Amino acid sequence: MEVTISRDMRAVISGVAQQHALLIVLSGPRLGTRSVLGESPIEIGRSPACQLILDADSVSRRHARIEWNGSEHRLIDLGSTNGTFVNGKRVTDRVLKDGDRVGIGKLQLKYVAGGNIEGIYHEEIQRMMRLDPLTGAVNKQQFEETLRQVVNSTRKTPKPISLIVFDLDHFKRINDQHGHLAGDRVLSDVAKIVRHASLPDQVFGRVGGEEFAVLWDGKELDVAVAHAEHLRANIAAHPFNYEGVMLPVTVSLGVAERPAGSDEAVESLYERADERLYAAKSAGRNRVCC
Repeated sequence: MEVTISRDMRAVISGVAQQHALLIVLSGPRLGTRSVLGESPIEIGRSPACQLILDADSVSRRHARIEWNGSEHRLIDLGSTNGTFVNGKRVTDRVLKDGDRVGIGKLQLKYVAGGNIEGIYHEEIQRMMRLDPLTGAVNKQQFEETLRQVVNSTRKTPKPISLIVFDLDHFKRINDQHGHLAGDRVLSDVAKIVRHASLPDQVFGRVGGEEFAVLWDGKELDVAVAHAEHLRANIAAHPFNYEGVMLPVTVSLGVAERPAGSDEAVESLYERADERLYAAKSAGRNRVCC
């Protein structure tokens, strides 16, 4: 790569602005793949004739096309079976904006407008290593690593740690009756509710298919239980809607605390929170147990 150093910042800015846009694959077997978008249209699908081949069951052979109209890129659905989405909403023809999340069937991609694409690309790769692409929560590996770091930090500075573990009630029913894309929408919307309610010193992670966890550094059990009840009520009251169909969604939550000064292992803390989760399910679901 050539690097040009110029005293004329206008030339530098102009050069950056002329760089092409990118489409970055955030999930699936081609995770991390980037397609440079210029003036020529590209088709996305399973067909070998497509410029961006995504080999997944939820992707049609000719699924969608991206075109340049002289000033912006447009995403056009090509009559796909499972739909094309932008930021969670199904579309047939949509102008793409910087940072848009594009759903091709169940696969997630990101549109990056022209600019410092190399820097943005590498930053996105780092994000992908930490975050679940569907929900935006930290992934299981990152959550477990953070939990271990927090527990280790209490050796020098004793403090309580609370852990909330929850999953969706009867989630398989949603997938079976309405399809996996409906299930994905529900998972994404639940994550939005939890992130909106997030407070300082909390870490929110997706730790399983429909299982999530909230780590709260420095908070005791009663505070964590109150927050878990707040999440439960907000999710139960939310109008989950998938293509005009209302989906009733509730969650069951388990809460455990590692008190200040405790030497309890990470695995034991997680196991206790998980036991409380299953107690909530056994007690009838849509409740908090501690």
